[in-house]
Amino acid sequence: MRFSLFAHMERLSPDQDQRSLYDEFVELAKIADAGGMHAVWTGEHHGMDFTVAPNPFLNLIDLAHQTKNVRLGTGTIIAPFWNPIALAGEAAMTDIITKGRLELGIARGAYSYEYERIVPGMDAWDAGQRMRELIPAIQGLWEGDYAQEGKYHSFPATSSAPKPMQVGGPPIWVAARDPNSHEFAISQGCNVQVTPLWQGDGEITKLMDTFKEACAKFPEVQRPEIMLLNHTYIAADAADAQQAAGEINSFFCNFGAWFKNERPVSQGRIEPLTEEDIAAHPFYTADAMLRDNVIATPNDAVARIKTYAELGYDEYAFWIDSGMSFARKKASLQRFINDVMPAFA
Repeated sequence: MRFSLFAHMERLSPDQDQRSLYDEFVELAKIADAGGMHAVWTGEHHGMDFTVAPNPFLNLIDLAHQTKNVRLGTGTIIAPFWNPIALAGEAAMTDIITKGRLELGIARGAYSYEYERIVPGMDAWDAGQRMRELIPAIQGLWEGDYAQEGKYHSFPATSSAPKPMQVGGPPIWVAARDPNSHEFAISQGCNVQVTPLWQGDGEITKLMDTFKEACAKFPEVQRPEIMLLNHTYIAADAADAQQAAGEINSFFCNFGAWFKNERPVSQGRIEPLTEEDIAAHPFYTADAMLRDNVIATPNDAVARIKTYAELGYDEYAFWIDSGMSFARKKASLQRFINDVMPAFA
């Protein structure tokens, strides 16, 4: 099993300086690179200080000049927000500038807050259909002289300009959950990215079962790779783990509030949740986070992650977004590199 870092700028207060937050993001990526991680992933979001990521290609190009070896992945591009010709060209140029280090993760998106601002009237089903039209178009445009008559985008024969540096184009990863999305990814020759979010080891097993069942339906397709994206904190001791569980619980409460899209938003920040709001959540609790995420001391983390390797996951992505301080994120990541990764060498 290989390991990667999944990170974004998080701005939870107007007092946080944006440039400093970006510098911290870069520092985490440099630690991952120096520590021998396989990749750094960062995604796309709009109008939300909760996850500041308007164009991951810009971040990845910058990281290419500040790191040496890590692959550089979009985790993920939001498919319905893109014209396929524009995405094919921008991804190809990014691949050239990064000297062939790009991995292209694509998803339908998750937040109705973004949908209603960028593609008004679109729902999650429609977003998924747009993704299914986009990915074959990207592959065709990289090959060249590709024409499309689609529901969402139609255009005469067109070639991506430029073409990617990697032969055949950067590997494409599809964010999948239900059987249909797994089957779509495999049918298109794409890798698969999954996350249990807060739902724990039972969901991690279920997602792998879904992946294996989808692979069995396409025996003519070489088995793609599957990545597990999971919230992780490597603790110094039990008290440190308990503190991290509280912080990640607060993160998920805010994540859920953004997802529901019911609270007022001003200056890119949602109306703050109170301690009472967090305590009243029907299923997010600090104890549940401790149980259902890899929030553990190194030895316990190694034992748990080995079960994921045994299930068949190829890559484990350390999801570091948590609302906690940079110092705590950095210490956790360094413990992961120093005390967890060597057990898988």
